[in-house]
Amino acid sequence: MAGSTLGTIWKVTTWGESHGKAIGVVLDGCPAGLKLEEADIQEYLDRRKPGQSKFTTKRQEADQVEILSGVFEGKTTGTPISMVIWNTDQRSRDYGNLMEVYRPGHADFSFDEKYGIRDYRGGGRSSGRETIGRVAAGAVAACFLKSLGITVTAYTRSVGPYEVKAEQFSIKERDNNSLFMPDKETAALACEYLEEMMGKLDSVGGVVECVIDGVPAGIGDPVFEKYDAALAKAVMSIGAVKGFEIGDGFDAARALGSQNNDGFCQGLNKEVEKITNHAGGILGGISDGSQVVLRAAFKPTPSVAQSQKTVTRLGEETEIQIKGRHDPIIVPRAVVVVEAMAALTTADLLLANMASRMDRILAFYGRPAAGDVEGSL
Repeated sequence: MAGSTLGTIWKVTTWGESHGKAIGVVLDGCPAGLKLEEADIQEYLDRRKPGQSKFTTKRQEADQVEILSGVFEGKTTGTPISMVIWNTDQRSRDYGNLMEVYRPGHADFSFDEKYGIRDYRGGGRSSGRETIGRVAAGAVAACFLKSLGITVTAYTRSVGPYEVKAEQFSIKERDNNSLFMPDKETAALACEYLEEMMGKLDSVGGVVECVIDGVPAGIGDPVFEKYDAALAKAVMSIGAVKGFEIGDGFDAARALGSQNNDGFCQGLNKEVEKITNHAGGILGGISDGSQVVLRAAFKPTPSVAQSQKTVTRLGEETEIQIKGRHDPIIVPRAVVVVEAMAALTTADLLLANMASRMDRILAFYGRPAAGDVEGSL
């Protein structure tokens, strides 16, 4: 299977299935000398693990990470970092009735058409459990970015029709409710709505917003390797993401040029700054020094207990009621996954950017610029 690797320099390969023995990741390209402990990674994994509230699957997994290579005496060695998380609470029997039937909204049919074989136990590689490897690698990327003064912060912007209000926004509130919403009042309303939908055996979608602070201007390339394009690819690769925005996103299509343009001004240190940030911190595919703001739209969990029409692998029409343990909403546990993908992308582009200018290469290697070399023309 191709397509399990992301990145150019900061390269990540995930492996494993939902009901296999383990989930894991290999991270290559992380510089040597970064301080790293398993606890740094566990903090991120704990934010996405199941069974933490009534709005997550009841599957009980410790999701305890083990670093197998690439770290010695608390620092990265520059060699591949391999990490594993063992599966301990699989209930494959819950999926026995799905062997010959395609679940609506899932990848069962398309996976079967592509490979002619599929792991029907929870979706295999198509399962949301695959994101454990992404989060583990993203935690390492976040540590790397933090050492450069860059932070990545995501949160639930909306659940169904309930969206965080700007005047009630408090990032400190994010970790105080089970939906990871930075708005206490809206979170309470969203919880009531979720309980109502759960009572109807239905699921709910929502939007995750992510803010990247401290990214210097000049990251990303102007054509195929745009910063926003790379972020879009990374975030859209998360299962259940159906929409992506940077800055004002689709609202920009309804604005006038005079409204959408971000004027420039001189900052406190006589540096160039923007007056507004409709562009979301990226101009022409290159970071402009402002906050990078992105959003990901997640569809409702496709596994619902209602009776749904479908077909068998032989094309025979039938109905199915999905059993097992499923999240009634994906969004809360996906918040840290979006953070991870944003961190991985940013780390990769930062490393790639080191080779973009000759003067910086010369400065790094302690060489004089060409015009300063004695006898140069």
